[in-house]
Amino acid sequence: MTSTPKAARQGSNPSKRDPYQAVTDRIVAALEKGVAPWVRPWRSLGAAGALRNAVSDRAYNGINVLLLGLEPYTDPRYVTFKQARQLGGHVRKGEHGTQIVFWKMLKRSVEGEPDKTFPMLRLYTVFNVAQCEELELAELSTDPLPEPERDGACERFMTGTGADVRYGRGQAFYDRIGDFIGLPDRSAFKDAGALYATAFHELTHWTGSTDRLDRTKGKRFGDDAYAFEELVAELGSAFLCQRFQVDGTLQHAAYLANWRKALKNDSRFIFSAASYARRACEWMYERAGIG
Repeated sequence: MTSTPKAARQGSNPSKRDPYQAVTDRIVAALEKGVAPWVRPWRSLGAAGALRNAVSDRAYNGINVLLLGLEPYTDPRYVTFKQARQLGGHVRKGEHGTQIVFWKMLKRSVEGEPDKTFPMLRLYTVFNVAQCEELELAELSTDPLPEPERDGACERFMTGTGADVRYGRGQAFYDRIGDFIGLPDRSAFKDAGALYATAFHELTHWTGSTDRLDRTKGKRFGDDAYAFEELVAELGSAFLCQRFQVDGTLQHAAYLANWRKALKNDSRFIFSAASYARRACEWMYERAGIG
């Protein structure tokens, strides 16, 4: 019987720290290096490159996409320590897992009142399959989705949202008054990936209009509400890039300092932004008829 590696065994227990602070500290540490942790310089391998659990095949979403995006693995599949054993293998000795989050629903009972249910954030540890040995898993294709298929999927998604996208505008923006997205000519982008990453950012802004998801956007460049909305759009673009296997790009590097400061002052800031971004993406998936 294989013994439990010490590092893996220790990592499998939920952190005793405030989970919001633990996650925020990881994001801040990445921002301190001057980079956005949600922008990866590589794509996950395989035609179905979404970061996902290797056993359930469920895709990770929201804040977990950011946390797993900090890891250096091209294989998108992760398992818990127990799942590695379930697949006939084990976590390699000395490997350290990645803490991600889940919300456990708790019920609170008060005499004479209806029961109330509320979410409690919990941390748990997963390992990339590259950190494991002898797993009984199908071989992962090393070929990413071919660009024509990827580009076609992106175009169908953008059209399916119903957004009014106008090219030839010289810059990328969402016009709140005219309710349209402006983008430069297609030829102005270095490649199709850059085009879609930019378009996804503006599409996320588009979802926030009063007749859609009604997010407050701020009044001017640089104010707190404006900076928060920019982070929502950054994360929305990151989530969509991960879904469609597009190489992400940072749209507004000028906000890195603002975001770093906000995260240090509020451990739930990144969770709020990720929640809004996730909701925006799910709203667009439903609108475009994507499961």
